[in-house]
Amino acid sequence: MSKTVRWGILGTGRIARDFATALRATPGASIAAVASREHATAAAFANDFDIPLALGSYDGLAACPDVDLVYIGTPHALHADNALAMLAGGKGVLCEKPFALNRAQADTVVAAARSRNLFLMEAMWTRYMPAMAEVRRILASGILGEVTQASADFGFVASGGPEARLFNPLLGGGALLDVGIYPLSITAFLLGDVEQVRAQAEMGPTGVDLQTVFTLRHAGGALSTCACSLKARTPGLLTLSGANGQLRLEAARRQVQRIGSTVVLLVAGERCCGYLWAGDSRIYLCRHGRLHQLTRDHSHVEELKARGQLTAEEALHHPAQHLITRAVGAMDTLDLDQDTVDLDDGDTFLLCSDGLSNEVTEQEILTELAPGDCQQAAQRLVDLALSRGGRDNISAVVVHAEDLGCADKTQVNPTL
Repeated sequence: MSKTVRWGILGTGRIARDFATALRATPGASIAAVASREHATAAAFANDFDIPLALGSYDGLAACPDVDLVYIGTPHALHADNALAMLAGGKGVLCEKPFALNRAQADTVVAAARSRNLFLMEAMWTRYMPAMAEVRRILASGILGEVTQASADFGFVASGGPEARLFNPLLGGGALLDVGIYPLSITAFLLGDVEQVRAQAEMGPTGVDLQTVFTLRHAGGALSTCACSLKARTPGLLTLSGANGQLRLEAARRQVQRIGSTVVLLVAGERCCGYLWAGDSRIYLCRHGRLHQLTRDHSHVEELKARGQLTAEEALHHPAQHLITRAVGAMDTLDLDQDTVDLDDGDTFLLCSDGLSNEVTEQEILTELAPGDCQQAAQRLVDLALSRGGRDNISAVVVHAEDLGCADKTQVNPTL
């Protein structure tokens, strides 16, 4: 294999696009080819990502001599057959979850890889997040005592008719295969191999599970309870419990890079404001009908943009867009950025969490801040974020500056 790993991408859907975007920013990797069942689809994908070879068949990718390793991002029901075809062509395989639809398929694919001494892996990316390394360090330190229980869940309300992928058994639908694999994988990763399984499920009219709850007994004796759902918004939490306490992790679901808190702070004095920040909480300034983002996110994507490895458009769809690189409490030292801005009469500031900025557009923020009504702006922005799912903590503080030269007035009037 050459020093630079030459990747082929099988499939051209959203998840394949996310993977291609991330791979372009990965050292030691190049995308040599993309394959789809329709050549026109492959050609469009290749054009978007500057891929030299577009193939109109999966077999063409398996036979391609310019590819070392294939990423499979096709629908669930095709994963096992696609993996077998790529392995038969001498290619290593990184396959999207679920690796297969059942144990028989998985055994067949694993046997094929072993017989040819080829790389084979399920693309369970959460195991490789820095947050997971921190969790394992905490467990190894013994601070929790012996960890004997864990709980994990992943659930959302799915839409679509019976023909939709999530509800279609022919397409590998169902809660367990789509989202149940996350709590299963993370508990096995942290507590060890699974020796026994007990499960109950609510089956839907199409024959797939709408929600499943299962308990696992791990090789070391620990027990875990896991839940997944296509009809309930669950908390998305992992809790590890030991004799001395518990560790609760939201980072695995929220896709953040450090366990800690993001923070912004605005301090006004005379005709100047100073501000501090860490992470991806933000401060916006509305001045003379224009919106300015004063803070710069401490995130993996922003670092890639600063190095010229991502465009602003690519950053919007990057799979690591929520991986932060700085947070209060994540490290032994406090690492904040700081800056200042001169105040003008009529300036309005918004201090907000990423739970708000991820749900509303900058134009919507500008529309609400422009009138200068702090309480109304804060309430309307929070309501707007909640109406779109409220998938993370939503915090908003709006501050308006007026009559700066008047000695008997407070310079800024914040409202929650």
